[in-house]
Order: sequence, then C-alpha cells, then structure tokens
Amino acid sequence: MRGESRTSKRCPICGKPPAEPFTPFCSRRCADIDLGRWLKGAYAIPVSEPEDTDEDEAMSERPHEKD
Repeated sequence: MRGESRTSKRCPICGKPPAEPFTPFCSRRCADIDLGRWLKGAYAIPVSEPEDTDEDEAMSERPHEKD
C-alpha cells in the first residue's frame, strides 16, 4: 500500500514522478520554484476583512489626544 500512494503522487510544480532526494518534487529546480513562490507570498491564504463593529467606529470617532 505504501508504494502505491508514493507512486501516485506527482510533483506539485510540473506533474512528473518525485525523485527521492527532492520529494515531493521531481528535481531541485521544482523545489526552488516552490520555495520562490512561498517567499513571494504566492501561497497566502485569502482572508476576508472583519466587519466594522460599533466599538471600532467609536474608537475612530474619538478625538485624538495631542502629545
């Protein structure tokens, strides 16, 4: 069973079978491409902005204190 799941997995970048030293990638190139995407923020999870609450509005309407 373990061998079947391993061979059915593909490189997430190009789709080729993975190579042992670079698993789950097929090569250093695909591993580096993935790392670059992480570093540039391409894999960020989208977040919806929270709705404004009454407390937020009250804070923004309050006059700012001067130093």
